[in-house]
Amino acid sequence: MTALPGHNNPPADPIAEPPPEAVVTEGSDALRNQPPLPALPPEASLPVAGRSRLLLAGEDILAGLRLWRLGGSLGWLDVRLQFRGSLVGPLWLTLTTAVMVGAMGLVYARLFGVVLHDYLPYLAISMILWQAGVSGVTGEACTCFIRAADSIRSVRLPYSVQILRMLTRIAVTFAFTIVVPLAVCAWYRVLPGFQGLLAIPALGLWIINAFAWGLLLAPLCTRYRDIPPIISSAVQLLFYVTPVIWSVRQLGDKGKWLILNPFYSLLEIVRGPLTGHAPSAAVWAVACGTSLALWLAGLWTFSRARASLAFWI
Repeated sequence: MTALPGHNNPPADPIAEPPPEAVVTEGSDALRNQPPLPALPPEASLPVAGRSRLLLAGEDILAGLRLWRLGGSLGWLDVRLQFRGSLVGPLWLTLTTAVMVGAMGLVYARLFGVVLHDYLPYLAISMILWQAGVSGVTGEACTCFIRAADSIRSVRLPYSVQILRMLTRIAVTFAFTIVVPLAVCAWYRVLPGFQGLLAIPALGLWIINAFAWGLLLAPLCTRYRDIPPIISSAVQLLFYVTPVIWSVRQLGDKGKWLILNPFYSLLEIVRGPLTGHAPSAAVWAVACGTSLALWLAGLWTFSRARASLAFWI
């Protein structure tokens, strides 16, 4: 403090004491009148009865479903960034699929000694379903949270939004590749008829299973980074033991044992109606049982791992 000329002001105290009214003592009115602290979010509070891990996981899924527009926008943005700078963009998916199906159809039709008119539509439908619905969903589910690590660290969103983001990428890929089997069926005039309508509920079941597949694999692969290559190898092995490039009729009487392969049942409930063959009740029963088991495993895994996902990324 600067002394005024002509006045004898006392020197300023370097450590000024607060005025008496500003001193807060324990139990005083000033302490009682302080604004209350903000309430902690439900997840940060201590666990109470009725708010189990499974309930919190269900709330996360419901909150993510309410943000389905955000998940769809993020997934479409991922596809656009993937083909950024390309002249034809996602049409490369259609072109590469057409070349692959055409080449494999010519080779395997000669090796199996079958008529190309009957074999190529079957192969085209089987390959698209396997690539987009089995191999594609599995690969995307393994890297779902790892790929969205920046978004999870920076923005607080339900984890299920990232699964919807994954489903959008798969849906776009499927939309661009399904053109190939449709064109093949139209070229050979192979029309499923009214039985083809049975593929609609089957595709709905596939979408539900893809969400459950994300709930199961995404947390596991985020925690244990050795799981994705193991699963990739297992999917490659299952490709050869599942009737994708070969048909059940080639096994003869031994084809009845394919009902034990859950991937066969899931493929057949979609492929059968599209190729003019209605799936049997046993095939539908195995497909529904597999879906139920998948959802139970996915919910259990997601509810157990959800609280630690942000620390694993």
